[in-house]
Amino acid sequence: MMKNSQHINRRSLWKSIAFFLAILGPGIITGSVDNDAGGITTYSIAGAMYGYNMIWTLIPSFVLLIVVQEMNARMGIVTGKGLADMIRENVGLKLTFYITLGLFISNVGNTTTEFAGVAGSGEVFGISKYISVPIVAIAVWFLVVKGSYKIAERIFLIFSFSLFIYIVSALMGNPDWSNIGHSIVSPHVKPNFTSIAVIIGIVGTTIAPWMQFYMQAAVIEKGLKLKIINTSLLMW
Repeated sequence: MMKNSQHINRRSLWKSIAFFLAILGPGIITGSVDNDAGGITTYSIAGAMYGYNMIWTLIPSFVLLIVVQEMNARMGIVTGKGLADMIRENVGLKLTFYITLGLFISNVGNTTTEFAGVAGSGEVFGISKYISVPIVAIAVWFLVVKGSYKIAERIFLIFSFSLFIYIVSALMGNPDWSNIGHSIVSPHVKPNFTSIAVIIGIVGTTIAPWMQFYMQAAVIEKGLKLKIINTSLLMW
């Protein structure tokens, strides 16, 4: 009896872990993919202009990111509808059109920065942008048109884990930890148009519009239930 009970407990544990990873997958993707070319450019500009004094913005941005992702997951599970459907049902077709148009423009700009990042990264290794950009564009097109969601998600997860190199790069830069701590507790930033614009840019590149649509669609695609989220949060 004891062996059977242990076996059942282990199966329950592994099942809970599997459920947790099922939720964590889209969360990792949406949370990490915004550390892209546009995001790194924004953070670099903030660092170049204000040093460590803007690092405090990452804390509220991180909290907001968690809240927004959890909220999107719950809305998708409870309603079984994507974010676009919910917007259309609540604000009407006309306003949804303008929201979608804004999202389209935002996504075009975001995609442009991604390919600018591809071009810059390739040139670091001596590869012409006229070679790297078309190759990556064809690969993305092939993945979207010919690939499946599961394959795309696995590829995105692999790339997401590769972003841990940012941590290594930061540590190799020998940061001044005392200065960082002081800047978090007592930042010296004068409120003006430029500083406010930089703060908006940091928050905006951390919590992008596209990720809300993807996150909600992802939990629906996986057929997740609200009980699974509650169990996974307790595990966390």
